[in-house]
Amino acid sequence: MGEYNTIGEAMPAVLRQLWSLLEGMRGAFRQERTYLRAVAMVYGELFTFGRHTVTQVLRTLGETEQDWSAWYRLFSRERYVPAVLAGQLLGETLKHVPEEEPYTVTLDGVRIRRSGAHVAGSGWWLALHTAPFQRGLERGQRFVECAWLTPLENGFSRALPLCWEPAVTERAVPSEAKPCKEWEAGWRALCWVREEMNARGRGEQWLLAVGDGKYDVQGIWGALPERTVLLVRCAKNRALYALPGERSAGPGRPRQYGERLKSPREWLHAPGPWRATRLTVRGRGRALKYRVLGPLLVEGAPGQPLYLLVVRGGQWWAGGRRRYRAPAFYLVSAVAQEGGWALPWPAEKLLQWAWQRWECEVAHREMKSALGIGEKQCWGPRSALTAVQWGVWLYALCVLAAYRTWGLTGGPRRAGRWYPHASRWSFTAMWQAYREALWQLGALKPLCSPILANWLKTELWQSGLSNAVASAGRI
Repeated sequence: MGEYNTIGEAMPAVLRQLWSLLEGMRGAFRQERTYLRAVAMVYGELFTFGRHTVTQVLRTLGETEQDWSAWYRLFSRERYVPAVLAGQLLGETLKHVPEEEPYTVTLDGVRIRRSGAHVAGSGWWLALHTAPFQRGLERGQRFVECAWLTPLENGFSRALPLCWEPAVTERAVPSEAKPCKEWEAGWRALCWVREEMNARGRGEQWLLAVGDGKYDVQGIWGALPERTVLLVRCAKNRALYALPGERSAGPGRPRQYGERLKSPREWLHAPGPWRATRLTVRGRGRALKYRVLGPLLVEGAPGQPLYLLVVRGGQWWAGGRRRYRAPAFYLVSAVAQEGGWALPWPAEKLLQWAWQRWECEVAHREMKSALGIGEKQCWGPRSALTAVQWGVWLYALCVLAAYRTWGLTGGPRRAGRWYPHASRWSFTAMWQAYREALWQLGALKPLCSPILANWLKTELWQSGLSNAVASAGRI
């Protein structure tokens, strides 16, 4: 609290980090007033208690008596370049990963629910919150998220979104985004990360991408960028082939595939040794048995050998109930080594990162439920997409500032002696810490009075609480 920023005010550490990140991204905005308006919206989002619409943010900032059109043009016009913001954010994350370690990202599709039939980029999808045996329909926009996974700390990691690439369908409402498949958007995001790393002097650093089964397609396996490794889940009946043997002296085209191998499910019961390991995942130990098979090929990508990781399922008792973990199968691209092929890293390290892929799902829930991604009333061909990407960038900015301040297992904890503190700070704790830092209040503790009969102090507490809320929300 004793250090000062450029405007001469005392600023807590988490706010200093947030301000430093905002200052470093000034070049992505075309005008100074646009940058200042964006900074105002960032702080307005921090104190918006209701839905995160542009109107609610303006009410929080006290701009209800002025023209609102300039604030909406921040999303509908090219006032800033989202790709430049994402590139600068990626450059900031590179500072936390040594060059000898892989830069790990996740690829995952995500949908934003929409209620309007004319929202640009929206289309009909199977509803996720309906019964599996009778799926309904809902409108939504599809994006592919490319998120950076922070270095592990006691088995913990966080997914920090770098970019949300639109993946609209052919029948979606026309927008600025070109229709494409989900894996095509993921491949473009992966190529973009590789290009940004090369442009920032990390051309020799390896890139590791972790995804689910939707990215196990021949289009990605056959077009991976240089020094890039892809680790994805595969189906239990995936068709696998051995490498072709030596070319015969006879005429004809050389063989591209060897003999057909067993499917991943069949390898669970095939004879052969299993390896045992114990991983630390989110502060707890997980015992695994696995086997590594390869190099092998999949149909459609004969030029990229792969390895198959088969993880055996398990059963155990916890809390008086029997738990079960289903088997898992992963494909990982092989790297050339000494005239042959080898795993890019030990299998234990690959399985450790594969387990952390779930962090992107946690980030999706936080962005949708807490930050209100997709709630801004912007329906135009450009604004319907950039308004979503704006919220994603804001989330990543706040999480990165908090990560630089507290790490993963430090930081604030939820107030209350009866509350079992989590092993790492949550999104809610981070949000409260930003508000307390800006209000200069320690969870309203200086306003509380332990004597209920002292009405003078009670009135001071009520007035102080109402003033704090009114100064933030303009209620």
